[in-house]
Amino acid sequence: MSTQDLFIRRARLTDLPRLLEIYDIARAFMRRTGNLHQWENGEGPNEEQLRRDIRGNCLYVFENETGIHASFMFSMAGEPTYTVILGGSWMSDAPYGVIHRIASDGTVHGILKMAVHFAEKTTNHLRIDTHRDNVVMQHAILKCGFEERGVINLPDGSPRLAYERISGVVVPVEV
Repeated sequence: MSTQDLFIRRARLTDLPRLLEIYDIARAFMRRTGNLHQWENGEGPNEEQLRRDIRGNCLYVFENETGIHASFMFSMAGEPTYTVILGGSWMSDAPYGVIHRIASDGTVHGILKMAVHFAEKTTNHLRIDTHRDNVVMQHAILKCGFEERGVINLPDGSPRLAYERISGVVVPVEV
């Protein structure tokens, strides 16, 4: 299936059962591809986190006539864990958008690219992070034009590779 068949909309609470399935599929994919520790033991996208994202109007789904196939969080509220970056620096201290919790059911490819395109309708300054073992996501992030900037730590102290992208001028639109 092509990403051209998909549209992006805000997630709704009624989407939760399918979203939980998608994140379970993504966890299994990560384990099969050598990422054994990201999103384990209830860490990462769980029902409580997804409910908060939905209520905060920052969780989005990729959907077509057959249903929901992927999801991601996009916010312009900043990210507290990005305050301190180790082994590098951010390109800019200007306001930025953050993409988190991107996951697919495996039936579509290129969803990060589509999420970045969606986010760039709001801002040309984006940040994202991933686990050191998530080589698949690291490749996708770099392919989307992000630059590795250093390491950030989650509230529990777990390190994540941090990336940033500043693209050409865009006209902000309401999300």
